[in-house]
Amino acid sequence: MQFLLAFVVAAPLLGAVAALLPAPPGLKGKNPDQAVLRHGVTVTGVVFAAALVLVAGFDHDHPSTMQATTDIRWIPALDVRIHLGTDGISLPLLVLTALLTFLCALYSYFKPPAGPSAKGFVALVLVLESGTLATFAVLDLMLFFLAFEMVLIPMYFLIARWGGEGRQPAAWKFVLYTLLGSVVMLLGLLLVGLKSGTFDMVALATDNGRGLTTSVQVIAVLAIGVGLAVKTPMWPLHSWLPDAHTAAPTVGSVLLAGVLLKMGTYGFVRILLPVAPDGMRTFAPYLAAFAVVGIVYGSLACLALARPGAKGDLKRLIAYSSVGHMGFVLLGIATMTPTGVNGALFANIAHGLITGLLFFLVGAVKDRYGTADLDTLSGATGAALYGRAPRLGGLLAFAAVASLGLPGLAGFWGEMLTLFGAFDPAEGLSRPAFLTFMSIGAFGTLLTAAYLLIVVRRVCMGDPRTTPGDKAEGLSTGHGTGGLPQPVADVRGYEFAAWTPLAALTVLAGLWPAVLLGLTDPAVQKLLAGGKS
Repeated sequence: MQFLLAFVVAAPLLGAVAALLPAPPGLKGKNPDQAVLRHGVTVTGVVFAAALVLVAGFDHDHPSTMQATTDIRWIPALDVRIHLGTDGISLPLLVLTALLTFLCALYSYFKPPAGPSAKGFVALVLVLESGTLATFAVLDLMLFFLAFEMVLIPMYFLIARWGGEGRQPAAWKFVLYTLLGSVVMLLGLLLVGLKSGTFDMVALATDNGRGLTTSVQVIAVLAIGVGLAVKTPMWPLHSWLPDAHTAAPTVGSVLLAGVLLKMGTYGFVRILLPVAPDGMRTFAPYLAAFAVVGIVYGSLACLALARPGAKGDLKRLIAYSSVGHMGFVLLGIATMTPTGVNGALFANIAHGLITGLLFFLVGAVKDRYGTADLDTLSGATGAALYGRAPRLGGLLAFAAVASLGLPGLAGFWGEMLTLFGAFDPAEGLSRPAFLTFMSIGAFGTLLTAAYLLIVVRRVCMGDPRTTPGDKAEGLSTGHGTGGLPQPVADVRGYEFAAWTPLAALTVLAGLWPAVLLGLTDPAVQKLLAGGKS
């Protein structure tokens, strides 16, 4: 078990190098592109299997203890070490990353992305996976920064080379925003490491800020928090996200929403809460205020895009919904309570599952209709997915109600625990202020339900037998014989294989939240207590 985590992190990187090499004659298949796409499925499948073995070998009786650790000296002069480990906080994120990347590789094998090179695509996805897994596994501040930055280049090229309309400006905006935030974050990480005398995250968490003055903690939280907030994304540092999602290919959107956004909030929990608690307490009310503004802002933006005549892009709408959902995660972190932080971690996983499924579904709708524009999809009578492709329509409706937080599905528990945490924040925080934030957040859930139900009505409902707007709106669903509309392809076999795990886990996490909370709660309790068991 000791080196299994190191294998999980390093294997995608080795797979990326292998993807760029010529395929052996026996593995070429019908063409080289198919061979390299199959290689991507194989590597991500092996990594996912190794992650499941990691889960099976994990000591679930002691989830607050770092397990599967590797600790090797790397840069002795700076005391930087290759230090890896996982606990109840990072393990679910590692499995989520491995699962989503495998499902994306599987989806891409059957529906190859339109772009310059399958080799380049597979290599970039594998480098992206390695960087994301490393972010959740490393226990050294400098390694965390390197892993945090490692994902920027592959995601830039995935958007710029394999994206849709407006991909170049969107890719540049993504890189510039995140790079500028990361420069400030690096200064904060160096300040913490140099002032405390170590970059080891476990030692820093155990010290619980006692080796840092309050002023150093405040500066560190401000600097590190800016970089993390950009990646989260927190309002008002979110404006790169809608453009990136709209332009990205389906697989890029799934990975961006499903795992990359979690890196920022994970940094808040893993680094800032235990390492600089006094600095976090200073900024917690401001973080909560930005979070609830993001919740309401994201919902209002989605409502504006969903209204008839707004020419709202469905992918852009789901991107704005992520601003609101990640607002709940930030609100839970800002409470600095076990209830709130557990809610934030649960909401992180739920968002990865549900929004990953939503972007898969929106990509499928766009493939079938040739557009993701809501007005075009609605036409005169609606895209009528219930009538034309009932399984696809049903899955879209399921993902929408999961996203709005329906009880019994994964989206409910994270939001509820976050609001409970805001009801009774940590000692030293203003309860009246957090009660106000809780009320605003609860109002945001109503707005979320409103725009998602509007989307379901406009895309899924309508009469498939009377579609006078189809031809005028340029849809690919013309009429066949007898005046009946040409059917839209329902869920295909490979789509079913890629989407079913996400839907099943959304139900499992909703009905049995103890699966996640049993892992995260002991680790969160230990983290907030300063590393004391």
